[in-house]
Amino acid sequence: MNPKNIIKYLFLLLTLLQCGLTSSNESDNSQNEWDLDGWKMVWHDEFTADSLNTMLWKYETGGHGWGNNEEQYYTDRSENSYVKDENLIIKAIKEKYENSEYTSARLNTRQGWTYGRFDIRAKLPSGRGTWPAIWMLPDEWTVGTGQWPGVGEIDIMEHVGYDPGQVHASIHTEDYNHVKGTQKTAQIFNSSVFSDFHVYSLEWDKNSIKISMDDFLYFTYEKESDADWETWPFTQDFHIILNLAIGGSWGGVEGIDNDIFPAEFKIDYVRVYEKQ
Repeated sequence: MNPKNIIKYLFLLLTLLQCGLTSSNESDNSQNEWDLDGWKMVWHDEFTADSLNTMLWKYETGGHGWGNNEEQYYTDRSENSYVKDENLIIKAIKEKYENSEYTSARLNTRQGWTYGRFDIRAKLPSGRGTWPAIWMLPDEWTVGTGQWPGVGEIDIMEHVGYDPGQVHASIHTEDYNHVKGTQKTAQIFNSSVFSDFHVYSLEWDKNSIKISMDDFLYFTYEKESDADWETWPFTQDFHIILNLAIGGSWGGVEGIDNDIFPAEFKIDYVRVYEKQ
């Protein structure tokens, strides 16, 4: 081969290799922009589509009080949950529906996870009687007796409207639950939860559950050295639940202000990470 052709060939080969490396790096960087230090994203919904992605989410419907004497009927109607301006809106409405005086929505992820970091950026509704929540229940109720609270519950965020700005994080197990008054819980106050979006986060591994708001850690529950299912049922997949309840045994302690409706719970994104 002519030496000049060899040089051209080598130059072309080097150029192709550089393009390949650049393309690969750009792809890696694109993926990494979603990751956090030490965490790799494995699932997310940014709510950028025109409607709710029902491949990722499913509705729970009904008006039977949901174990807390709640007064809303959860529907799968677009009036009660929809995507707008890249936010998921869960809207509670005062209206007669079935046997209820209010309607709202409750959405579950179709997928569950054992361990990970869960970030949910949201703006809360205000008003006496509202009870928005970001929480988790197991996919399969097989731990212990197979009944709540023995199967476990993780409450990443709860807020009751009669106590504005006070955000709660809790866990419930057979031994530690609100029925017995033994639940493990903590609170953090922020007056801007109605006007601004905040990130509510859970970090969960085989030894502990940690909950934070805007990366400020305020709740930790550690697995006891001799733990069994009564104190640590967190050994299986849990899914995420987003809902806006009205009234109930906690949310309705001081009644419901009917002038607040419609009330909106806005979620900017839901992101799930696994430890790298």
